[in-house]
Amino acid sequence: MRAAAARALAQVTGRALGPYQSAVVRIGFAGTWLFFLLREFPHRHEMYGPDGPWSWELARRLIATNDAFTVLMWSDSALWFEIVYVLCVLSSALLLLGWRTRATAVLFMIGVLSLQNRSVFMGDGGDNVIHLMAIYLVLTRCARVWSLDARRARRLGTASAGRAGPLLWAVLGAAFAYGAATGGFGDGWLVAFGALWVVAALWWMVDRPGALPAVAGGEPEGEGRAVLDVLANLLHNAGMLVIMAEVCLIYATAGWYKIQGSRWQDGTALYYPLGLDYFTPWPGISALLASSGTLVMLLSYGTVAVQVAFPFTLFNRRIKNVLLALMMLEHAGIAVLLGLPFFSMAMIAADAVFLPTVFLLWLGARAAALRPGGRGRTGAPPGSDADPEPEPEPRPGTVGSAV
Repeated sequence: MRAAAARALAQVTGRALGPYQSAVVRIGFAGTWLFFLLREFPHRHEMYGPDGPWSWELARRLIATNDAFTVLMWSDSALWFEIVYVLCVLSSALLLLGWRTRATAVLFMIGVLSLQNRSVFMGDGGDNVIHLMAIYLVLTRCARVWSLDARRARRLGTASAGRAGPLLWAVLGAAFAYGAATGGFGDGWLVAFGALWVVAALWWMVDRPGALPAVAGGEPEGEGRAVLDVLANLLHNAGMLVIMAEVCLIYATAGWYKIQGSRWQDGTALYYPLGLDYFTPWPGISALLASSGTLVMLLSYGTVAVQVAFPFTLFNRRIKNVLLALMMLEHAGIAVLLGLPFFSMAMIAADAVFLPTVFLLWLGARAAALRPGGRGRTGAPPGSDADPEPEPEPRPGTVGSAV
């Protein structure tokens, strides 16, 4: 028993689990939010800015009661709104690419919270999922593979190399200081952002080559990095566990609430949105589907069955993978039939946390083969069995931990 517990502890603290899954979640949510911001760029003022029906003053009064975080409350000027919106687009693109991921993940979270909390009535279920996942991604080491940080770590031995990281965190520190001085943070957010900045500074100090002298006879640079590496692994694994639990909770609650609805019980629930102009981007396809009562019933019952069953199949890999594929196909159908692409993209990105590693390795190899000069690299951590071209392994705890 003790040996098993020791092995489990070593597994949780010794490495960041699910590097490919966390990378797909990062790419999925950053891409979803980026495409949404670009799609709504012509309408940004009406949705989140000064021309919206939910005015700056109304937002200020609501935030004063619920302590939600948004930097858009720091000023009501149109210029400040434009700056924040552009930074949201930029941080989403950089997080998608995995550049200085620790800092850009924080920027991404700030951008998501700022826009969504500015106009709380503009969102849907997909926005709520992005809202939560933006917070969870800050905890994860989601750039260990398929990122510019991982490529920098393979080339230079550390993802923290260069001046861009410290400069970016210096700018973030100045922004945090300004928000604290002007009362732009609640107490909880002030502590959270302060802790993020301090941890990033500590990591940069210990992650530089030759940064620390030998401690108690240990190897140079090793002691401080080892401690922070263990803490980072614990946070990452806890964050991944929370993401998985969140996805299960979403499907379980959605499924059980559907069971209680009379339209889901008689198998006609899908028929009604197919007749609404707002949810019929392809009227001909929607009418054809709605004309078959049997198909509508099967899809309605199938949706409930899959959502209710999925959390109970996690320990059976084959059944779980089948239901996972069905859920992703379901959301792809929602995107096409009901005209909700960003909701579907957000849910598929959340589902991706359960994708099997073998499939992700195959997908990475196929994607690499499509690049000009691509030779089928998987993007695996250097020196791992999955990497067809092993390179010199970077120092422990460097990949995906850029400041």
